[in-house]
Amino acid sequence: MAKKNSQSETNRLNQLRNHLFELLKGGGAHAGFDDAVKDLSGALRDTKPKGMPHSPWMLLEHLRIAQGDILEFCRNPKYKAPKWPEDYWPKTDAPPSDGSWGKSIKAFRKDLIAMQDLVANPKTDLYAPIPWGDGQTILREAFLVADHNAYHIAQLIDVRRLLGAWKS
Repeated sequence: MAKKNSQSETNRLNQLRNHLFELLKGGGAHAGFDDAVKDLSGALRDTKPKGMPHSPWMLLEHLRIAQGDILEFCRNPKYKAPKWPEDYWPKTDAPPSDGSWGKSIKAFRKDLIAMQDLVANPKTDLYAPIPWGDGQTILREAFLVADHNAYHIAQLIDVRRLLGAWKS
């Protein structure tokens, strides 16, 4: 009986890992990251629509910075938290160079894959407190990444709608 329960628990944990992986990937019930950043004119990347506090660049960079920070926290025993909020947002409305938009997208995707790999790895204890944290677990941090990304991806899509740069 113990072996059956152990196998059943392993199956449930694998199912949880798969659900987390998909949640992190995004999309599902709404547009995902790739849709939100795809084909945005360079001329609009620094534009804040009336009534909105952020440009597309600011939102993209915030997504990259915050996700990278959470991943760093999960993996680095010498982690030092950046200052909130100044270190979590870019200093300018516009990308600093022509290649910055693409580099930010690439870095976001790379860190997202690393987070997905972390939760998919059977050696990762999703429930164990992160030793250098104050009670956080990998499970909690994965939910945080998914939630934070979904929120700001939706903001990016709203900004694109207001700029007339989003397909309905």
